[in-house]
Amino acid sequence: MALVIPSQFNLASYFLDRPAEEHPDRIAIAGEPDPVCYGELRRLANQAGNALLGLGCGPGARVLIVLPDSPEFIASFFGAVKVGSIAVPVNPMTRATDYAYYLADSGAQVAIVNALALGEFLQAAENSELRQVIVVGSAEETPSGPGHLRWEDVVLNASGDLSAYASAATDSAFFLYTSGSGGRPKAAIHQHKDMLVTSQSFAQGVLGLREDDRTFSVSKLFFAYGLGNGMYFPLSVGATTILNPERPRAEKVLEMVIQHRPTVFFSVPTFYASLLRAVAHGAAADFSSVRLAVSAGEWLPPEIFSQFKKRFGLEILDGIGSTEMLHMFLSSRPGDVRPGSCGVEIPNYEARIVDENGIQLPRGEVGSLWVRGQSAFSGYWNKPELTERTKRQDWVVTGDQFFQGPEGYFHYFGRTDDMMKVAGLWVSPGEVENALLGHPGVAEAAVVSAITVDGLTRAKAFVVLQGGIVGGRELEQEIYEFVRARLVSYKCPQEIEFVGELPKTATGKIQRYRLRGPAGQGSG
Repeated sequence: MALVIPSQFNLASYFLDRPAEEHPDRIAIAGEPDPVCYGELRRLANQAGNALLGLGCGPGARVLIVLPDSPEFIASFFGAVKVGSIAVPVNPMTRATDYAYYLADSGAQVAIVNALALGEFLQAAENSELRQVIVVGSAEETPSGPGHLRWEDVVLNASGDLSAYASAATDSAFFLYTSGSGGRPKAAIHQHKDMLVTSQSFAQGVLGLREDDRTFSVSKLFFAYGLGNGMYFPLSVGATTILNPERPRAEKVLEMVIQHRPTVFFSVPTFYASLLRAVAHGAAADFSSVRLAVSAGEWLPPEIFSQFKKRFGLEILDGIGSTEMLHMFLSSRPGDVRPGSCGVEIPNYEARIVDENGIQLPRGEVGSLWVRGQSAFSGYWNKPELTERTKRQDWVVTGDQFFQGPEGYFHYFGRTDDMMKVAGLWVSPGEVENALLGHPGVAEAAVVSAITVDGLTRAKAFVVLQGGIVGGRELEQEIYEFVRARLVSYKCPQEIEFVGELPKTATGKIQRYRLRGPAGQGSG
């Protein structure tokens, strides 16, 4: 049954003003550097909104947010949407070429930028339409210059009272850039109602999030997955979010789990593997406060699921979502987890697996996953042709290959462009990677297609070893025999290359296309 969505709806009023009215002194943000209560956070967001109004940012204006996970990020986001502007959060740890693209593509005229990112950002801003930069950071970190305003001066001196703009539920509220696994990132346009849909459907409908929860997301707020986990999910029920402004490191995350004792923990498969590796090397860990551990971003190998459950007694709930759908649309359920499966549709979403003509396939057959729900993006900013290819009426084409088991559970079979055909048979990289991860010496693995000198396709594995283990021909052969005992021969990698690390996006996804070499031909 479709959710009932009011015709007039400003997400800042729902996610921030409402809980701040009900319990202004409750802690909204824990973590670093200092806790912030709901009343303080609402005031800060109102000040940010008034500052943006003073700079000419009204309805429809794009506001680029280049900030780490912090109260300033949340205040900037809600302040922008509260006045009817469009919040555009992007990676605060990237390079000038990326910032130049975001500025040119979004057409933002005001940016709120962390002082530590300012050097790279200003290189990108020289030839943009940007009018003003609000800099968040200490005075020593903030260079002076025309068009530079200090957060302390322009925001903290603004009024703390602000009425929300009378937005329609279907008005554009924020852009989220995809991670761009190939080609340039694209901005998915989301409406005010979309966060309401995902909060009620997944955060409350599946996770049962409640006001006494403390959420901790390894994935950052500029990423669609992290934005829900670390910001609007906990705020939707008056809970507390734990924020880490730093780049994720396993040891630091484990320390914060011990210190802040989250009850709901969100991460991605590669970082769950990093946590297990850190603990194996002696890092202290205590997940006794966590009642739910959630994974998304990429397929969760059963080996990582099993190792985490054995070590901490927690079953990781695997699911799948997308920037286009804002958050999860398939998920495992607490108490009903099938390792290797992404679960079933969450409430208010529908998924189907189709062939190349869009015809629904019977259970057990691999095809393209299409999904629909009320949180679907309205389109890509300034990319109508791409929007038309991705949206088929109210269905969104995910680009993922799936099959549905006899009991209705969905199983990931790889991205369309990750799949490889060996000896005329399809091979899923995830299946091979899971077999590799079963070897005690393997910490991480990525499998891609490579072309032999004869022009044949074969599977090649890139392997990160556990600390202290040295790679060599003997170990390569040992791992190969280990995998061969678990998979049919055509699925086994014909070459194993030991590497220090795997290329990943800022959100933790393995970038297999970077391992394939020129023109996707592999590196060997």
